[in-house]
Amino acid sequence: MTLTQAVEGASVTPTRATDTTLEAMPLDVRQRVSALARTSRLLVACDYDGALAPLGTDRHGPLPGAVRALRDLADLPGTVCAVVSSRPLRDLAVLSRLPAEVRLVGAYGTEFDTDLTIDPSRPGPGAPPSDKSAALELLREQVDATALLYIGGGEGEEPVFMNLNTGADAGIRVGAEPTVASHSVPDTPTAATLLALLATERRSWVFGERPTPIERMSMLSNQASVALVGPDARLLWFCHPEPDSGALFAEVLGGRQAGVFSIAPAHGGLPLGQRYLPGTMTVRTRWSRLEVTDYLTHDTEPGRTDLVRVIGGVTPATIEFAPRPDFGRAPIRITVEPEGLRVQGADFPMVLRSPGVEWHIDHDGTDDIARATVHPRSERPVILEMRCGTDSLAAEERTESERRELAAHHWSDWLETLELPATERALAERSALTLRGLCTPTGGVMAAATTSLPEEIGGVRNWDYRYCWLRDGALTVQSLVTLGSTVEAEAFLEWVHRVVDSLPGPELLRPLYSLRGTDLGPEEVIESLSGYAGSRPVRIGNLADRQVQLDVFGPVVELIAHLSRERGTLADRDWELVRSMAEAVARRWHEPDHGIWEERDEPRQRVYSKVMCWVTLDRALTLAETYGRRAEASWAGLRAEIAEEVLDKGWNETVQAYTTAYDGTDLDAASLHIGLSGMIDPTDERFQSTVTAVEAELRSGPTVYRYHRDDGLPGGEGGFHLCTTWLIEAYLLTGRRAEAEELFKHLVDAAGPTGLIPEEFDPVTERALGNHPQAYSHLGLIRCARLLDTHL
Repeated sequence: MTLTQAVEGASVTPTRATDTTLEAMPLDVRQRVSALARTSRLLVACDYDGALAPLGTDRHGPLPGAVRALRDLADLPGTVCAVVSSRPLRDLAVLSRLPAEVRLVGAYGTEFDTDLTIDPSRPGPGAPPSDKSAALELLREQVDATALLYIGGGEGEEPVFMNLNTGADAGIRVGAEPTVASHSVPDTPTAATLLALLATERRSWVFGERPTPIERMSMLSNQASVALVGPDARLLWFCHPEPDSGALFAEVLGGRQAGVFSIAPAHGGLPLGQRYLPGTMTVRTRWSRLEVTDYLTHDTEPGRTDLVRVIGGVTPATIEFAPRPDFGRAPIRITVEPEGLRVQGADFPMVLRSPGVEWHIDHDGTDDIARATVHPRSERPVILEMRCGTDSLAAEERTESERRELAAHHWSDWLETLELPATERALAERSALTLRGLCTPTGGVMAAATTSLPEEIGGVRNWDYRYCWLRDGALTVQSLVTLGSTVEAEAFLEWVHRVVDSLPGPELLRPLYSLRGTDLGPEEVIESLSGYAGSRPVRIGNLADRQVQLDVFGPVVELIAHLSRERGTLADRDWELVRSMAEAVARRWHEPDHGIWEERDEPRQRVYSKVMCWVTLDRALTLAETYGRRAEASWAGLRAEIAEEVLDKGWNETVQAYTTAYDGTDLDAASLHIGLSGMIDPTDERFQSTVTAVEAELRSGPTVYRYHRDDGLPGGEGGFHLCTTWLIEAYLLTGRRAEAEELFKHLVDAAGPTGLIPEEFDPVTERALGNHPQAYSHLGLIRCARLLDTHL
């Protein structure tokens, strides 16, 4: 939300409207309000005389707008409000007319209206306060504030301003007197407007702006880059130069202050629909008499990304364009040139080619935004080309229609080579395109296109999935191999080879790496972003790269088995990789680990991880026998040893199921792989009992949860679509086709209007959750569709 929008929605009744408009407030103050609104724990403190009530107006009390703003602020989570005055506490309580939520401190900071824990033996803020500054420091300590705003307008305020911490804190002087405060406003009504602005911006940051339903966002891809477009053609997500780089547009996580690129009919109205052009990753959004066509081009050099937006129809459209590099943390400037716009401030060149468009630039501190109204005609659409990685505004050699056709053929020609399942063929086709769209030129495969879309609205389970997990990547390209495409698998295995070659030994493989195959940096929180629907923190990076996950070797060897079967041969280098994975298992299979779900808790002896270690050796032995390779003599015995241990220690008589780990009775949907992998025959009563137990404990109507145990993190999550597909497969293997078809229909229903599926689904609120689109969800759908074809 912009400051202009905040003013329009502010609950302020100004005394003199001409003095309390946004234009009357200094620019530096507006900028500081935006920064303060985005701190995790905010303490707002005001003097009474001058800040809340004009000097010499005892009979009239504080301005009503100021009182409302303080009440609104005090009602927000992570926000504490106080009035600190030279007046005696008793008089202050009578005069201020403030609600109980606002703390009162009188007598120059020595009288408090609430009991505070004071340690007389401690110097500084823990000692009995003797003045306003000491009182503020005591309040800061008590509420654990990360930033303090103090507004003062009476006498004796300068020492308070001098003692504020530099950096996060802000002091604002009311009036024209000379001051050491960092900022000033002209009068008390403007101070009231400031508080109202702060309340509005902070409310937006705390709870998030009204978000687009996750499943209704459509992905654009040229494989080198991805973007998400909302159902109203807003560009909600885009990173550059890599999909796992900093976001240039992150409106889905931070509202307008995190970047805006919108196109809409000037007369207003909701779009009539959005769809992919058949067999492509080109998205078209339609209103009555207006349409927007979006795609990422395929004819640019490495390091450059072109997003083309074509505005067609016969009605005027408004455009807003405001990139915000580095998740909105980098200030930018937009300048108008004859052929479009030039953006300065990102760490790469950037332009928007838009010949014939007349732009108007609004300068609001660091928040430049370009606006225009265009008048497309059916024979003359308006073409916008956002170019990242180049400063050229020159026309391209190819026409727009030629570039669009080239982009379309990249997908449609590939699609024609696939053998798609008959079951839900159209949705399987879209899933295949989506999986390919998550495969990058480096060979790395994104687990999902986004970061921090929440597993629970308002919760903290918000993770960055834009990286390449060995497990996820192997399963993704294996799914494409089963449809007849091997190029992606070959590129991924080359990526794995590079990663393994960089290590002293294969047993040191981490669960995930950057898309280029390098180590991730430290996990970081973007404090300035409100999060999707107020779900914070917004994270970049992923601490799971430091975990031990012993299941990662199995999917890689399984992939090689599928690829070799498709090609009819086993490449020498791939066999060496199989040997490396088997060697890693031999060295580490007995260890506890963090498991497939990357729980940030103590490692356990997990059944799924052991099963995947068994899969590594089982598939390695099969490959050796099939293609005449020499298996290590120890592999067969080790395979039997792992199976014996898992079947014995993984089974729990109390719950009559294979459980999460050897040490508990909790269930995990991943333990279904004891039968799905072939370790145990699906007709075995123990596997059938496990399927029934998972159904009873973890299935909730249309979805299946991963587990219900305490995993060391607060909050909850939705059902996991991949787990749903595992139960569908288990139903089929145990002869329960009717249940499989019923549950598969629910999975199909969870797809968005354009066929994309996120990570999770909440059966209570019936809303999508998690990062989007999620590779797991789409590869699971393809596998289930193929199995339903064969289990007739």
